[in-house]
Amino acid sequence: MPSHTCSTGIDIDRFIEIRRHLHRYPELSNEEFETTRRIRDWLGEAGVRVLDYPLATGVIAEVGGIQEGPVIALRADIDALPVQEETGLSFASTISGKMHACGHDFHTAALIGTAYALKEQESQLKGTVRLIFQPAEEKAKGAKQVIDSGALDGVQAIFGMHNKPDLPVGIIGIKEGPLMAAADGFVVEVAGKGSHAAVPEAGLDPIVTASHIITALQSVVSRNVSPLKSAVISVTKLHSGTAWNVIPDKALFEGTIRTFDDEVRLQVLGRFSQVVEGVAAAFGTTASVRWIEGPPPVNNDPALAELGFAAAADVGFEAITPVPSPAGEDFAVYQREIPGLFVFMGTAGPQEWHHPAFDLDEKALPVSIGFFTNLAVRALEHYRTGREVSL
Repeated sequence: MPSHTCSTGIDIDRFIEIRRHLHRYPELSNEEFETTRRIRDWLGEAGVRVLDYPLATGVIAEVGGIQEGPVIALRADIDALPVQEETGLSFASTISGKMHACGHDFHTAALIGTAYALKEQESQLKGTVRLIFQPAEEKAKGAKQVIDSGALDGVQAIFGMHNKPDLPVGIIGIKEGPLMAAADGFVVEVAGKGSHAAVPEAGLDPIVTASHIITALQSVVSRNVSPLKSAVISVTKLHSGTAWNVIPDKALFEGTIRTFDDEVRLQVLGRFSQVVEGVAAAFGTTASVRWIEGPPPVNNDPALAELGFAAAADVGFEAITPVPSPAGEDFAVYQREIPGLFVFMGTAGPQEWHHPAFDLDEKALPVSIGFFTNLAVRALEHYRTGREVSL
């Protein structure tokens, strides 16, 4: 491949190679041991300081600190998914049933490139940039692990991104307020009384009850949530019974709730439980709800969003206000601790996240590196002086 550079002046080919290496050797959440080792090695090649935090997987590093000043953080996630790859790429996954189907290999390579670019101007940085290579985002557990390790201590703001296949390369989606949704899961078990299918009056049919509950749940959003706000309830799994002529004792269904607002989230979860229990009681059965708590909504700090728009303009990229995504992201957990900005990076991919044929345009790597390098410098100046800086 021909050699080319990004706006920071570094050779981008190295980071394309890193992205492709990571893509060949994906590792699932909390299993990223080889990925962790390689990230440490790649950072070491540039003399980037790797810090010692009690994390089984993942890497925390720093650039700067020569000049006294604030500490800001840049975060990338490093885990892959249990997906069988169907891209046909020359650098496709070599591990059956595992794939970087969400682009975390791209995120990691971009943050390593940003670390290299910041290292080249380390003596000029007015503070410290902490680099967080986070494990286990796909299980929504990694951000909490990082926080529990102490790696967020002393950090004044945090920045991150997710690739966005439906945005062109060179477009950066920046939005204040809600950008991604809270993602909660549920498992509902309906307990009835089994009987022969020919004499349903002898039992309490959990299948009929579950069907009515699922139908009634569709009214929660339409009749309990303001039309000026949004929520989604999706039932994605329903199972009951083992024979065609037997009414079973139990039925089970599962699904997810997505919301962008904490108040709406609590309202929907509360009403959900009321509907489940009430409809079950009406049919003479009982029902229980087990919640699978996901991350809260990604909620971007307005001042940092302004900073992001300015940083994009500095390096000649177009920033737009994107449509929020109902997908979940545990970057939101950091934002419960400190101000944060999460952006969408246009990657012009052929498929959406988690698809077996997911891929992205690697021309987005220099865009990401240039943007986050500039953003880090701007953010340090912003927190040091309380004002923005033009490069």
